[in-house]
Amino acid sequence: MARMAALRRDLEELETLERELRDLVELEELAEEDESLAPEVEREFRRLEQRLNDLELRITFTEEDQRNAIVSIHPGAGGTESMDWAEMLFRMYTRWFERKGFKYKVLNLQPGEEAGIKDVTMLVEGPYAYGYLKAERGVHRLVRISPFDASRRRHTSFASVFVYPETEEVEVEIRDDELKIDTFRSSGPGGQHMQKNETAVRITHLPTGIVVTCQSERSQHQNKETALKILRARLYEYYKQKEREKLKDIEQEKGEIAWGRQIRSYVLHPYRMVKDHRTGYEVGNADAVLDGDLDGFIRAYLLQQLKQRKAKEKA
Repeated sequence: MARMAALRRDLEELETLERELRDLVELEELAEEDESLAPEVEREFRRLEQRLNDLELRITFTEEDQRNAIVSIHPGAGGTESMDWAEMLFRMYTRWFERKGFKYKVLNLQPGEEAGIKDVTMLVEGPYAYGYLKAERGVHRLVRISPFDASRRRHTSFASVFVYPETEEVEVEIRDDELKIDTFRSSGPGGQHMQKNETAVRITHLPTGIVVTCQSERSQHQNKETALKILRARLYEYYKQKEREKLKDIEQEKGEIAWGRQIRSYVLHPYRMVKDHRTGYEVGNADAVLDGDLDGFIRAYLLQQLKQRKAKEKA
């Protein structure tokens, strides 16, 4: 149902964009006769371009990417300097959440003694929140003249950002076309009827390879119902284990995020620039980035991941 709702939302947006693009073409034709309409054409073009870019990104998303996200920010070594940088990142992300229309809730926040924060964890709610925010996972590096240094020296600070998908209760769906059902004669005690007729049932769940057998009931129908109950319970545990393994893999990846392996640098002195080291994407307006203008960085990373995934599939 969640997948269906997401598809319906995308289809509705496509239809809306199609209508608005037709309107833009008509407006452009009018602007050829009335030059005063040119600024409006430009504004509308930029707005639709941004929406099309967002839609292009969604093509890269998986079902997991539709989930809400849990975001944690931790300062690196460096005391007050790094804690202040962690708070700057916290502000940057909350500004970006507001731009995207995402809701966020601070689950835990520990302020620093002098300034900044020791730790913050947020729940971010909105369509594809995890899909977008997974691009921010890693170490972020800041270079600036320290406001806490009386000698006005340049300092380098680090903070790590980590992003988890919000876990869900597993809903077990058993489809008939995913089951292989075999019947056979019961081999255990239970009377002549059970031993002479094929009352025992073996069900194989083809996607996972899980096999359950039941032969304790007197009828094939009863054994099938019992076997399905057992299968549902085993599938529930199977999918929960998969969820745990995903989080374990993410935790292992988190351990690989080391200082010196920063994904992005924010330089405020001696020049101003923000550069993503994974994609090479950079902008000179560092203030706009720190004020939440992150779409370009996220877009570049996600499109790079899509390109790499396609290359692997071809190989």
